[in-house]
Amino acid sequence: MTFAHPVWFAAGVAVLALLVGYVLAQRRARRHTLRFANLELLEKVAPKRPGRTRHLPTGVILVALLLLTVALAGPTADAKVPRNRATVMLAIDVSLSMESTDVSPDRLDAAKEAATTFVKELTPGVNLGLVSFAGISTVLVSPTTERTSVIAAIAALKLDERTATGDAIISCLQTIDVFSKTISGADGPAPARIVMMTDGKQTVGRSVNDAATQAATAKIPISMIAFGTDHGTINFQGSVIPVPLDTSSMQDIARISGGDYHTAATGSELKSVYSQLGEQIGYELKQQDVSRPWLIAGTILVILGAAGALVIGGRIP
Repeated sequence: MTFAHPVWFAAGVAVLALLVGYVLAQRRARRHTLRFANLELLEKVAPKRPGRTRHLPTGVILVALLLLTVALAGPTADAKVPRNRATVMLAIDVSLSMESTDVSPDRLDAAKEAATTFVKELTPGVNLGLVSFAGISTVLVSPTTERTSVIAAIAALKLDERTATGDAIISCLQTIDVFSKTISGADGPAPARIVMMTDGKQTVGRSVNDAATQAATAKIPISMIAFGTDHGTINFQGSVIPVPLDTSSMQDIARISGGDYHTAATGSELKSVYSQLGEQIGYELKQQDVSRPWLIAGTILVILGAAGALVIGGRIP
């Protein structure tokens, strides 16, 4: 918790002064009582003293004043706020290496399941688009808050030859640029991010480093997800071909673009990564005022203290 106006804590000195004043007043009242000419008459005139409970109303009011002092200081705390203008492009690799069964049942089916869960759990106000890429990249769904079309497009993904990772990044950037012009307002362009899931090395198309540099220039970070294991293989034209992860190039893309890098070797790990990204992308932390509970508690205690003073303190000291 932080405070927007900590200078108001100086009011705590006044509360301390009241406490000191109350203690001094009690001592003075005791001295005056001892000066009473006829103590026997005092016992008859004054009702029985309520004991230590007579200090309770004052204690309650002093605590109330402390709570109100905290409220005046403007306490704030981090709160998760949905990003209702953000744009996310989800790019999924559909190259033949995704046929590998090192991830059950195979990389592509596991990727479909995890991506579908990500789409369903993503904050409703986020605009989500979908790109698939193999030898070429294809924008399957333009950014939208409607999720049904994205889920249907994921389910229809098919394998193809080659891998054009750089082209996929450029396609995402162009799609975001076109879409952002339709939703830009007084607050400027909406925040955007690319989430790319791939398992292999680029074989054709634009340089991934050049594409990542363009993303950095546009201030669009790329979250790279390396999916699969280093011992994956596929059968291609009667030959067994190894399809290990190309982690170094994926890390470079994340680093150059200002994004982040994740690995997933199983379907459950992939879902976990998507879940983490969903939290990061769908929400942002903002400082929100939390003084209301302090104000309410302080006000209630002031009322209780005042009522207690009327009930307990209505007597000759």
